[in-house]
Formats: sequence, structure tokens, C-alpha cells
Amino acid sequence: MTDEEVATTAAAEADDVIGDIDLSGDSYVVSQALIRSKYTVEDADGRVVLRGRKKRLRMKEDFPFSAPDGDVAFRVKAQNIMDVAGDYNLVDEASGETFAVIEKEFTLFKHVYRIRSPGGELWATIESESAAVMALKEFVGVLSILPHSYSITGASGREMGTIEERFSLRDRYDVRLSDTGDVPREAIMAAAVAIDALEEN
Repeated sequence: MTDEEVATTAAAEADDVIGDIDLSGDSYVVSQALIRSKYTVEDADGRVVLRGRKKRLRMKEDFPFSAPDGDVAFRVKAQNIMDVAGDYNLVDEASGETFAVIEKEFTLFKHVYRIRSPGGELWATIESESAAVMALKEFVGVLSILPHSYSITGASGREMGTIEERFSLRDRYDVRLSDTGDVPREAIMAAAVAIDALEEN
């Protein structure tokens, strides 16, 4: 095996952080059921790759995303009780290891999430439109139906992807990633999927 092949294999293994689930694609659609707090994640070909269910009014968030066969792939676990701005661990169900941390910043209107490695290294930032736009959507009734959008940027500020809501009776988001460089792609995609559940728009 050449040095290049070894490097490619090592990168692929490092990115395989969620058991047998493959979230290495460029785009996925996250849909919320008409009965809220249930989610499906489809790949670019329309195949369901994950299902999620979030229980309401829990003192401490802990909700799973499962493979189509029903086996839990990973969990989103709050580090603290009833946090307005707090941290959430993404935990691989098979190994029990945290593979990413979502750090929610407390801001009045603008929604900002930092995606970090288990050791605290900043991997990416996911943030909504400007505070002014979010405030208009909050207070001007007719504007509240306008789709939400988020940017995904790397630690250096380089654009890594987007999350775009569709006009729909259901909460539906297109999550797209470009090149994530050395950052585990599946970890960023899993975090983006989990944030839609945390937002509950």
C-alpha cells in the first residue's frame, strides 16, 4: 500500500465515528413529523438513514438517533439540567464514546452553536441569520413563516456548508457540506442534524 493510500485509509477510519452509520455524503434532508419531536434523516437518494425522537419536558436532554433497523446509532446528551445555553455531547451508542460536543451560546436572537472535539478543539460554528433578521421573524407575525437558514464555517472562518429550511407544512431542512478538511465529516453532519432537533423551529 502506498503512503497516499495509507493516509486516505487513516482519514476514512478517523471519520468513521458513528458505528455502522454512514453520514459521509454531501447532503441530507432532516424532516420533522407532523407530530413534533420525531425526525427522519434522508440521504441524497431519498433513503432514510436515521430516525430521531425527542421527548418533551425532560429535565436533562437525552435523545437518540437510530438506524432504519431501530438500533440506536448515537445520542444527544445534555451535560447539565435545564440549560438555556449549554453543552451537548454526541455519544456513539456502540462504543459509549463522545465523538463531538455541541456548545450552545446564549444570545437574544441570533442562534450560535460551536462544534468541538471531545478534547475542546473548535471544529466548526453553525449560526443563524443576523440578530436583526431573527428579531423581525420573532416579532413580525407574517415574517415568522419565512424559512430559517444557517451557515457552517470552520475554525478559520472558511465556509464548510449550509443548513436551509424549506417552505413546508413540516420542519424540513437541507444540510449540505463541502470539504471539511481534517475535521471529521460525520461528526459535523451529526451535529447539524442534532441542532435541528434542539432548535424545534
